[in-house]
Amino acid sequence: MIERPIIALDFPSKDEIKSFLNKFPQGESLFVKVGMEIFYQEGPAIVHWLKEAGHDIFLDLKLHDIPNTVEHSMAGLARLGVSITTVQAAGGVEMMQRAKQGLKTGTTAGEEVPKVIAVTQLTSTSQEQMQEEQLVQASLEESVLHYAKIAQQADLDGVVSSAWEAQKIHDATTQDFMCLTPGIRPEGSEVGDQKRVVTPGKARAIGSNAIVVGRPITLAADPYKVYQNIKKDWKETTK
Repeated sequence: MIERPIIALDFPSKDEIKSFLNKFPQGESLFVKVGMEIFYQEGPAIVHWLKEAGHDIFLDLKLHDIPNTVEHSMAGLARLGVSITTVQAAGGVEMMQRAKQGLKTGTTAGEEVPKVIAVTQLTSTSQEQMQEEQLVQASLEESVLHYAKIAQQADLDGVVSSAWEAQKIHDATTQDFMCLTPGIRPEGSEVGDQKRVVTPGKARAIGSNAIVVGRPITLAADPYKVYQNIKKDWKETTK
């Protein structure tokens, strides 16, 4: 269980991230998500900078390529010292296995190997979209559970999924298999482009092991206050 909500730093520049983090108490260690938007602008330097400031990193690049390319890419990412990173489950068992091997290869001796989790279906994807655009005729739930099972088969640490599938994923895998869930919205906040959303407390109650929260915090007038409220809701809820 990751007790701190992971804050999605979905900003286009380091300066905007710096302005945002300045609204938090100096020295507080956060768990933050670095995604494609900022990584493609700033590169590995943004990860180094955040780590030097004392933050833990979820590097969400959703690798999806041939197994050899993914393995070598993961070896490089491991050297950044991130805590968690991602692949697309649709890349298949061999690709996921090679991703895990790359992380092991690239991790400095004595350091902890980063966790690698697989993206099942994006929380912005509806069942209709999946069936009509991906030509996946299974139900959304069946697709998510299938991806979770092959991710476990590949020895990954967990999956990214909607909280609504979390307990069924645990039932199909194990309780220790991580379900990291985006699409988290505090009571009364805007849903935006997410389609399968839950509150922090509800997410924990139905099986999430970690939550990622973006706009409800990053767009708030007082982001630290919102963060504290989300953290309280997340930590105080029991299953």
